[in-house]
Amino acid sequence: MDKIFELIEKEEEQQKELVYLIPSENFISENVKKALGSDLSNKYAEGYVGKRYYQGNKIIDEIEQLAIDRGKKLFGVEYLNVQPYSGSPANGAVLMGLVNPGKTICGLKLSSGGHLTHGHPNITFSGKFFNSVQYDVNDEGKIEYNKLYQLVDQTRPKLIFAGTTAYPWILDWKKFGEIANSVGAYLVADISHIAGLIVGGVHPDPVPFVDIITSTTHKTLRGPRGAIIGVTKKGLDKNANLTKLIDRAVFPGLQGGPHMATIAAMAVAFEEDALPEFKLYAKQIVKNAQALKIGLIEGAQGFAPIHIFGTENHLMVVDVGFEKGKEVAVKLEEKGIIVNANTIPHDKGSPFKPSGIRIGSPAMTTRGWKEKEFADIGQKIANIINNQ
Repeated sequence: MDKIFELIEKEEEQQKELVYLIPSENFISENVKKALGSDLSNKYAEGYVGKRYYQGNKIIDEIEQLAIDRGKKLFGVEYLNVQPYSGSPANGAVLMGLVNPGKTICGLKLSSGGHLTHGHPNITFSGKFFNSVQYDVNDEGKIEYNKLYQLVDQTRPKLIFAGTTAYPWILDWKKFGEIANSVGAYLVADISHIAGLIVGGVHPDPVPFVDIITSTTHKTLRGPRGAIIGVTKKGLDKNANLTKLIDRAVFPGLQGGPHMATIAAMAVAFEEDALPEFKLYAKQIVKNAQALKIGLIEGAQGFAPIHIFGTENHLMVVDVGFEKGKEVAVKLEEKGIIVNANTIPHDKGSPFKPSGIRIGSPAMTTRGWKEKEFADIGQKIANIINNQ
């Protein structure tokens, strides 16, 4: 057997044995996997449905259109581009299509639970090519919308990102919408982490209040590692050319040919996400996250209390001590529990030595875990944090 297949087999066995609590990870279905490994990987299909630069794409057009139609119905948007390779290029395409270089954009600070592509300064394209202003959270890790309004009123951004990667609270889309409307800014909801919770009915829907949604298609959606950009009715009412601007920014602006096996796998996942059992799954994710938090609290009894930020969704950030996040994450991995080190709000540590860990419930909920298993693992994590 080729060495690479031996390693794949080892990874597959590991995924069956370990406890996966990284909130952005999940397990795809066999049908999603089948689409990903299909002969669609052989195809070049630059362009869009009915407007390809290569011949031989009649069936490919049907596949992409099916993914678009299913995604539009699932998310309730007027338009959907399913070609972005991942979430970062999706956000990059939105910025490239709608904002001129040097203009002001606004997003949540990375250290407060935001994403690199939401304007993190100096390092990312979003911080280098645009004038980025960043909003923050309070000491409990919650966005203070009155302060965000003041920041937006002072800086007048052209585009605002409402989206997070380590934020354990419900987002108030209506307030975001009011703030963006006050300065005429585009409002982009990056729902990559919570998309499955939204379509599952356990998190409020941003679509009535925002102009654009972006999202990865894995995480809580349990699809392949791809991304989407959707335009809402509100967005089209603001600018009827939004769809053309975004299409042009994705291809040829940032990308070449779409990954058709991934797009087919999206179509499969969107169909699965529309089933009644997916709503039950989304509800169980939230129940399990709450049970995990309770287990952490109970496991810490007799020791110093563990400070937990959250949870109202699928994840929480846990303060494990100054600059001890990586150390604790390594200890947990040694015990078969996979989490990631993460900054806490207003962390005095660095991204390389943060003071927290980020944990969540989507993957093990897919594996069939319920509240008892999550409460038990929470107690075990608390014991390991306290060196027990």
